[in-house]
Amino acid sequence: MDSTLLEIVACPICHGRLALDQTSQKLVCHFDKVAYDINQGIPVLLAEQAMPLSARQEEP
Repeated sequence: MDSTLLEIVACPICHGRLALDQTSQKLVCHFDKVAYDINQGIPVLLAEQAMPLSARQEEP
């Protein structure tokens, strides 16, 4: 994912910063403990499609 895009995208729930999980290739909001898919390089930032993080994934 482009680092410039990563700097401007925000969590649709809390409007906080998202982090890229290199392993799962998902955008992660550590505040809300959810992850968002990236489909063909496009972040899917829909609150209703957010996936809860497992305890292991919550580590920053």
